[in-house]
Amino acid sequence: MATNGISAAAEKRLHEVLSGYVDSGKIPGVVALVGRGDAEPYVETLGTMRHDGGPPMQRDTVFRMASTSKPVTVAAAMVLLDECRIRLDDVVDTWLPELADRKVLRTINSELDDTVPAKRPITVRDVLTSTFGLGMDMTSLGTPIMNEVFAQGLTPNLPEPMPEQDEWMRRLGTLPLMHQPGELWQYQISSDLLGVLVSRVSGQSYGDFLQERVFGPLGMKDTGFYVPQKDLHRLPPLYVPDPASGEFHVWDEAEGGRHSTPPAFQGGGGGLNSTADDYYAYFRMLLNLGKHQGERILSRPAVELMTTNRLTAEQLAWREAMARDNVHISFGQGQHGGWGFGMAVRTYRGDYAPVGQFGWDGGSGTSTYADPVNQVVGILLTQVGASTATPMQIMQDFWTTIYQSLDD
Repeated sequence: MATNGISAAAEKRLHEVLSGYVDSGKIPGVVALVGRGDAEPYVETLGTMRHDGGPPMQRDTVFRMASTSKPVTVAAAMVLLDECRIRLDDVVDTWLPELADRKVLRTINSELDDTVPAKRPITVRDVLTSTFGLGMDMTSLGTPIMNEVFAQGLTPNLPEPMPEQDEWMRRLGTLPLMHQPGELWQYQISSDLLGVLVSRVSGQSYGDFLQERVFGPLGMKDTGFYVPQKDLHRLPPLYVPDPASGEFHVWDEAEGGRHSTPPAFQGGGGGLNSTADDYYAYFRMLLNLGKHQGERILSRPAVELMTTNRLTAEQLAWREAMARDNVHISFGQGQHGGWGFGMAVRTYRGDYAPVGQFGWDGGSGTSTYADPVNQVVGILLTQVGASTATPMQIMQDFWTTIYQSLDD
């Protein structure tokens, strides 16, 4: 008997693969969901909420989604595009005056005052494609600009939380760009910047706009930038294992942790908390080209823009090179080829997944993808940060097992 095109034998194999990680103690607990077509998805819950035991993982366990926030939070911008409140090639200066009249580093290794003028202003398209000129470049660690990005608190997961959005923008505006607008793909900062843009265009907080226009209509009742007190018992601690010993260290507890109260900065790049079923509703909507239970959430062209490669040949070459050069840090995550809006899009077949699969992974041990070729959604959620290879390896084994097991 098959569940959603996944055979009973495949379910057994998936259970064996995932339970191997839990039984070994490398992953305390995991929630996995595989859905194909419109039938009920297959869900696997294994292990416990805590490394040393505690309550079992449940289907409605809430996870810190980290960078898997990106493919979801970008939907807010697509709503604004659909409503003609922004346009792809609008200059962002109107809403983000802090980014007007940009200077650009002469070289990536230059001191912050060694700059040239930007050749043109930053556009909405630049922000949506992560090519506006600043980002998390792990190949440039130790350069003056990367040091200052960290010093200014412009990225998540530093000891101090990011400041509220106007102060964040002020700090961002003090820095030169690493590259000319539209020149190269760069990670992370664009996704957080997009949230500020949505907030200023809409006149609402980013979270309120997402709730009203995306989460509410999709029934994503457990998705948001913090976990209410009444639900904190469903949020496991986030562990970051020691790279040398593998010993588990708590990075963030539920009670009193970073996600227990509303954050000063609602980060589209990595701030969401959610569940497997909430994310399934979102990615199934994308596979349905913008519709959810007969109601349209996004237009078909908006979804097609999001979920197909938007990078030029030059930008694509840079993204591919960054993925290859970082393989020792990323443990193989990121080698998909292209990028749409807020998510990776596979432009070549480099592993078991077909061209066209879209989604992303998170540094908290989360993986969320949809595959229009096979009409498959897969969601894998753990509470283990990517300080070791294990969280990325369980993601890769999850997808390898799904694809070798599809019952056509």
